[in-house]
Amino acid sequence: MTTGGVARATARGGLLDRELVFIAALRRAGLAVSSAETVDATRALGSIDLLDRESLRAALAAATCKRPTHRRTFDSLFDLYFPRRMGAAAAPDDNDEDGDGAADLDAFREQLLQALRDGDEDAIRRIARAAVEQAMRGDTPPGMQAWLGHRLMRDVNPEALIPQLLRDLLGNGELSDFEERVARQTINERLRQLAEEVTAEIRRRLAEERGLGAVERSTVKPLIDQVDFLRASRDDLAELRRQVYPLARRLASRLTSRKKVDEQGRLDFRRTVRASLATGGVPLQTVHKPRKPHKPELVVLCDVSGSVSAFALFTLMLVSALREQFSKVRAFAFIDTCDEITRFFTPDTDLTGAMGRVVREADLVWFDGHSDYGHSFKVFEERFADAITPKTSLLILGDGRNNYRANGGDELRRLAGRARHAYWLNPEPKYEWGHGDSATRAYEELVDDMVECRNIHQLTEFITRLLPV
Repeated sequence: MTTGGVARATARGGLLDRELVFIAALRRAGLAVSSAETVDATRALGSIDLLDRESLRAALAAATCKRPTHRRTFDSLFDLYFPRRMGAAAAPDDNDEDGDGAADLDAFREQLLQALRDGDEDAIRRIARAAVEQAMRGDTPPGMQAWLGHRLMRDVNPEALIPQLLRDLLGNGELSDFEERVARQTINERLRQLAEEVTAEIRRRLAEERGLGAVERSTVKPLIDQVDFLRASRDDLAELRRQVYPLARRLASRLTSRKKVDEQGRLDFRRTVRASLATGGVPLQTVHKPRKPHKPELVVLCDVSGSVSAFALFTLMLVSALREQFSKVRAFAFIDTCDEITRFFTPDTDLTGAMGRVVREADLVWFDGHSDYGHSFKVFEERFADAITPKTSLLILGDGRNNYRANGGDELRRLAGRARHAYWLNPEPKYEWGHGDSATRAYEELVDDMVECRNIHQLTEFITRLLPV
């Protein structure tokens, strides 16, 4: 074997070792990567240019990443285990002089302004590396990664460049509001890239200094379908909203498949035998009982107080998307009193805006604006008891934290008794049920099923079980 062949074989062997470590990290993060998929990923390495990092990313993602919701976690781990470069960023390439210029903040801002104005992604990447190199000179205390990134972006203050960038992009002429919005969006996208490059470079440097495992545990976010509704960040909330309607479509498709399997109804044995007498049973023509379609009504009663408002939003979005599976859907909300909010959730309504209207326009506050389940159940029974019939599935959303007030157990018992089914989705973990001001244990005895529902995965499991077949 030639010297070049030995070098290529050695490099490929090192890449295979890194691939196995990377797949182990994917499994730790919650991605189900089988042995067969690991083999597929390894075979894919022989079909791409190994020097093309994005081709490597695409090949590994195709073999190991099954769901779009897992892609964010995959990309975070890929950037950690397959960085663009190794070593310090003081000399990122032969013609990189940004490391020296970063010491002068004014000169650095001028370089950054030029890169943002031109939309030069490579220049933005080099500037981010140089800025991190300057900030990390000396010893960086352990656990200070987030603080370091915040301090760096604060010192650079790229938002201060926005007015100048707008003037450069828009010129001096009169432009429409649409053109200005496009320009602002372009600038924000470039600033977002800068922030992401800074974060990626900090992670890379810390991974080299402290080990991949330590950085992986502190920086890789959980899978989006495992993110708690009550602890979701702003970025998580935006991603979760994007998951609601694809989730509804998948559930509706699954329901349609189930209906097709059973669309003939059960076998009518007596009529089948009677029909076969004319032919002696050969051939045998089966006769089925007509299938009775069943589309129940759905009543949703949700706590929209501040502690659980995000959870209520996502559940109402999914219920709205699945409204065609029910003959009637009525929605009610409460804080310390109850009001119907069905009017805010028409099929063509933006549900995020609808939740804002609910808070502003619905009659949800009676006394002090703190959760009062007992008074809310009482008002619901007095004003809206006719909403619940023997065909109704009652779905209650809330954490059951009642601020030590009367829990309204008698009212809930009567409401649940009139309904065909009564379910309760609770966004708190089970180990917190019944502690402090939680009346969950009392409510649990009054409904058919109280379910822990903290994330999209658990919500999917519940809706799959709830939908009629």
